[in-house]
Parts: sequence; C-alpha cells; structure tokens
Amino acid sequence: MNILERYHAMEYGPAPESRAEADAWIASRDFSRSLFIDGKWKTSSKAASFLTRNPATEESLANISEASEADIDAAVGAARRALKKWRATSGYDRARLLYAIGRTMQRHARLFAVLETLDNGKPIRESRDIDVPLAIRHFIHHAGWAQSLEREFPGQHGVGVCSQIIPWNFPLLMLAWKVAPALAAGCTIVLKPAEFTPLTAILFAEICEKVGVPRGVINVVHGGPSTGAAIVDHPGVDKIAFTGSTEIGKSIRKATAGTGKKLSLELGGKSAFIVFEDADLDSSVEGLVDGIWFNQGQVCCAGSRLLIQESIAESFISKVKARMAKLRVGNPLDKNTDIGPLVDKSQLQRVDKLVSEGQKQGAVCWSPETSLPDSGSYHLPVLATDVAPSNVLAQEEVFGPVLAVMSFRDQSEAVELANNTRYGLAASVWSENINLALHVAPQLKAGVVWINGTNMFDAACGFGGFRESGFGREGGREGMREYLQPLPDTGKRIKLKRSSLPIPSAAYSASDLIDRTPKLFIGGNQVRPDGGYSFPVVGPKGKLIGEAGLGSRKDIRDAVSAARAASAWRNATGYNRAQILYFLAENLAARSKEFADRLRTLVGSTGAAAKSEVDAAIERIFAAAGMADKYEGVVHQPPVRAVTLAQNEPVGVIGIVAPEEQPLLGLIAMLAPALAMGNSVIAIPSARHALIATDLYQVFETSDLPPGAINLVTGLASDLAPVLAQHDDVDGLWVVADEGICRLVEGEAAGNLKRVWTSNGYAVDWDGSHGSLERFLQRSVEIKNVWVPYGD
Repeated sequence: MNILERYHAMEYGPAPESRAEADAWIASRDFSRSLFIDGKWKTSSKAASFLTRNPATEESLANISEASEADIDAAVGAARRALKKWRATSGYDRARLLYAIGRTMQRHARLFAVLETLDNGKPIRESRDIDVPLAIRHFIHHAGWAQSLEREFPGQHGVGVCSQIIPWNFPLLMLAWKVAPALAAGCTIVLKPAEFTPLTAILFAEICEKVGVPRGVINVVHGGPSTGAAIVDHPGVDKIAFTGSTEIGKSIRKATAGTGKKLSLELGGKSAFIVFEDADLDSSVEGLVDGIWFNQGQVCCAGSRLLIQESIAESFISKVKARMAKLRVGNPLDKNTDIGPLVDKSQLQRVDKLVSEGQKQGAVCWSPETSLPDSGSYHLPVLATDVAPSNVLAQEEVFGPVLAVMSFRDQSEAVELANNTRYGLAASVWSENINLALHVAPQLKAGVVWINGTNMFDAACGFGGFRESGFGREGGREGMREYLQPLPDTGKRIKLKRSSLPIPSAAYSASDLIDRTPKLFIGGNQVRPDGGYSFPVVGPKGKLIGEAGLGSRKDIRDAVSAARAASAWRNATGYNRAQILYFLAENLAARSKEFADRLRTLVGSTGAAAKSEVDAAIERIFAAAGMADKYEGVVHQPPVRAVTLAQNEPVGVIGIVAPEEQPLLGLIAMLAPALAMGNSVIAIPSARHALIATDLYQVFETSDLPPGAINLVTGLASDLAPVLAQHDDVDGLWVVADEGICRLVEGEAAGNLKRVWTSNGYAVDWDGSHGSLERFLQRSVEIKNVWVPYGD
C-alpha cells in the first residue's frame, strides 16, 4: 500500500479536549452566589435558581441563582451610583481596564473555550478558534476607542446605565460585543446572560473583579424572560441592547415606547447564500458548510437559503450532498467534530416541527446516513429541495442545521429571491466576477454582505441588520455611536394638545376662499384629499388665513406608494441630487420675502425673526446639497486578507412629522438631509401653520424633483402619524411632537421595526447639536458592510 492509499484508508480517531480545568472551576464555584451586583457575589433575594445543562450529555452543570425584581433593582441602583465616577474616569484609565480585561481573558482562553462548549454544545474548534479570540479582540480594540472618544466623537458622552440582554448561541462573543463599547463610552452595565448559557459570563465577572473594574460598573444577573422583562421595564435604565428573536425585539420596542430609552436590536435573519454559475464551486461548498452548519445553524446570520443559478444547480447540489456525508456529528469536545448538539431539547423540538411543516408544504428533505449519539439534543444536517419561496423553511428562521434550496435564472431573479423575506441581516455572494458581485451586493436588503466568504466578523467592522432583523450596529465606529449621545439639550417640553383643528375667531364662508381648493402634494402633483375635506388655518389671534386639505389614512397610503415608486431619486447620483437641492434652495431664496411674510402672518413672528427663519431654511438646504456627494462610507481593514466597505445607503421611505415651532425651518431641517441621502419623504407639516408647507408646492414643482421624492399630507399629526408608523412600506420615521404622539408612534412602529427617532416630547434647537445637519444625515442612512477578500 503506497502513501496515497494509506492516506485515503485513514480514519478519524478521537481527539478530545480535556475538560479537567473547567470541571475543577465548576466544582470550586459556589453557584448559589452567582449574581454579581455592586462588586459582590450575591444569592437570589428569593432563593430562586435554575439548572444549566450540557446539551451533549444532558448532565447538570450548575444550579444558578435567578434574579428577582429586587435583585434587578439593586443591580440598576449600583450601576446608577457608579455612573458619575466612571463617566468622569479618563479615557486613558478606561482603556487600561479594557486592555487588562482582554489580556486576562487571553490567559484563561482555554478555560473560556471549554466552558463555552460544555454550556452551549458548539464544537470546541469554534469556541477555541473563533468565539474566544474574537471576544478578546473586541476588548483590546475598544481600549483604543476609550482613549480617543473626545477627538473622534466631539460633544458626545456615554448614554448612561445600559441593560444588555444576550442570547445563548454566542454567549461570550455577544457579551464582548456589548460590554466593550459600553465600557469604552463610560457607561455602566446590567448584563443578563441567556438562562441556557450563563457560565462564561460568571467567569467574565470574576475577571472584571480581578482586574479592578470599579464596583457597580459591571453587574451580572441571571434568569429567564421575567428577569429580562424586569430589566427592560426598569425606569433607571437609559439604554437597552438586545440580541435575540424578532418577536421579543418587537415586544421590547413596544415596552420602551415613550420612555426615552435608547435601543439597539440585533434580531433574526434568513440570509441568502447566492451562488452564480461562474463561482468556484468547491470553495462555495466549503463556504456553505460554514454559512449554515456553523454552530449547528444556530446563528442569526446563517446562510439558510441557498440560491443557485439554474445552470449549475444539479452539479452543485451533488457536491453539497457529498460534503454533508462527511460532516462529523458528535461530541463537541472532540476536535474533529463538525456539528454538535442543539442548545436544548426545546430547540430540537422546534427544529423538528419546522422541518415537518416544510415537508407538508412540498419540500423534499435529505440528510446523510450518519448515526447520532445516544443522548443529547442532536439533529442531523438537513438539505431541503423543491422549496417554494413561500415555504416555511424559506421564510421562517429555523435556527438549526437546515438549508433550504431554490434556483434562479439570472441576476435580477437572484436579487428578487434574496430580498423576498421580512429579514435583512446578512447575505453571501459567490462569483469569480468581482464586477458582478459588487453590482449585486448593494441591491441586497442586508446589513452585511460577504463576497466569496461568509461569517466574517471583526471588532472594527459594523454588524447589524435592516427590516425585521433589527436596527443599530455592533462593532466599529457605528457600534460606538450606539453607546453615545449628544450633551443634554436645553429644549423645552412641547405642550400636550387636544386632537383638534384650529377654529377661527369668526365665522367664514366659502366665498372667503374662492378658487383656492385646498390640496395635498402627492407623487409630484397637487391632489385633492381623498375625503374632500379641509380645515381652517388661523393666525395667532384667531383670524382666518386660509384652508388646508384634511389628509386621511387613504392619502397617507397614496403618498407611501408614490414615495416607494420614486426610484429615479433613489438611484440618482449624489452629484445629481446635490444640483437639484441647490436649485431648490435658489427657488426658495427667490421667494424669500413671500415666505417671510407668510411666517409673520401665520406665527406672529417679527419681520427680523421671519427673515432669519427663511434664511436659515435656505442655508440648511444648501448645506445638505453640499453633503449629498460627500457623506460617504469608509473602508475598514480587519486583521484578515479582506477589506470591508462600509457603505452609506438611503434608509428608503421616511415619514416626517414637523414641529409647530419654526414651522418652515423645522420642516426643511428634516426634509433636506433625508433627500440629500436619496430617501423619499412623506411629510406631515404643522397643522397650525400648514400654509407654510403648501406654499412650498410651487417651489418643489419648479425644482426638477422627481415625482414622489417629496410628498406633503396636511392634517392632524395625532391622526396621520400613527398611520405612517403602522405602514410596512415606511422604513423610517422622524417625529417632533408632544410626548403623547412620540410614545404612540414608537409603539405602533414595532410592526416592521422601522427606524424611529422622536424628540421625546421636547422642542428641537435647530441651531444646536440635536438639530444639526450631521445628526439627521446619520439618521438618513443605513450602513451596509460589504466584505471583499483578496489574495489566493
């Protein structure tokens, strides 16, 4: 037998990683005191606890203290007391602590890896070679941000007390993604690990204690959904960072509506893995294995939808089946294992149920003939073919080792299939034609796109999704922004107003307004309100000035349809948008006296104040025009052979509710940056001063704006804003209004998790940082990170 024959005859032998150190740590630990609050290890105030088990063997690992509401209150109180001093700590001192955490984790890397595998079930190769090193990388990377915050983020400071709720699929890595930037920003933390996987968080808290993190800066509490709900509802929390299911993310969005809490959500996904006919098929198969069977498919960005070009579909599926037959399912502590157990029996049952439902809907499911261990929550890898786009396996996040296969004929069909989902977290594009790949990537509704690769992450590169995959980013500059906010604004509270329209001080007749039929502005045209109704617009002393169209739910729907169809604006170059906005500013300037007179009549402004507001509005349009082709993305250089293109893309369709104070400037200050970045807009102007917006119709009509780029619907914000919030074709919503309307729209927007910014019931200083062009440019874009590997 020659060497080659011997090589092919070789079989894998067991290669177990020792668990002795982890077992010794578990045996020496008093888990009845596993709540880390105010720098001390404490028992549950109600003496409650829960078991964490090894999913590979079903053995009990530890009995963990379960936090009660009183424990949550104590943890938030400790974080609140520690905040002032920690926020005042120099960036250099915070950087030293972050670095110390990272280096101490390095010295305990093997213990972290084995504990993670015991607790979660993921193969030791993944926890040892991916999770732990990347978690360490986040702490050391963010040490640099801590020391450079004042220079890189001037005028901003840490948001305050942060509650961080992390999932069970990447317990240590998700901890690092959230804790590192919060510490760098000067925030204090209440962390809740998943109840299935608490062990590495406990070890992490021990390390924080060892390196000298001040008391109360990091607090770790354990428990299930009720513990998480107590954290979300606590009034002492300033920010919530949640990674988990879309359903829970929506409930958190509703629970925090009107509270002023900052929120970032990293939720579910149904990522497309697109293989074009010119791809390197063998490399694509290996990428696919990593994309869907990494961590048993329990990955929010798992490439669970395989889209193959028809010409190669048969040969590619054959290669996938051959590769699946060689996947090793078994003991996750064996370094040869590819697929370990699912995290828990309940997750196993869920995957089985979804596979069964997919088969009932026509999918043909195939698995390799591989035996499973006698105990543990194991599931064979599944390849589902003949999957219709509406099949549950193509639409729902299975969160298990299940791959749904569909084919496409050409590039446009591939993009259409890829975007046929309510999610938008990640995608993977495989083609040897880099021009094709870079053309497809921007068309995909996903926050992260990997070209000829998958599951690439780094602390310097943002990660997060679009649509119902949540909002906010983790990692890099954009991840730091999630834990920062401008210095406090001096804006005053907007008074709560009755849901009523202005009433003129004296009766009026139709003859007073002859030939002035009130209209809305939708799809580039002045149109009558669907209901045919109008309302009076009165001056500061109740004198009738005119009428405005009374918009309805149907008018909002028409405006959204027009905005969604405004592809000419969305696809225009930044330079082209800049020219049109400059033209718009010129046309407004030509009529500046007319608008100043209107402001004096409507608002009662002095001549100087009215002229100043018009001038500021014109200047804001000019400034936004100037940034239309300059507010660009960046190129990240992660420590691998790849570059990451962080591209700014328009949010899409943005709804705007403009303020009553400074009605022209407030409307323009929100409209201009949204338009500059390529968004189309539906604006609800101040009802009290609606004529200042309707006077803009002619300016819009003579400024070369494509139909649908701007749509104005006049009426009561309390009636129209909730319709915008509920509409699934609205991607973003900005509201300056009283706290009642702000709270209402934040709750209603949970349906499709659109990006919502409200003034939280405060007036906005349009000359201050909260009303600055820069802040609204940031809100006008989504950041898509496109990973492009290079080299052989």
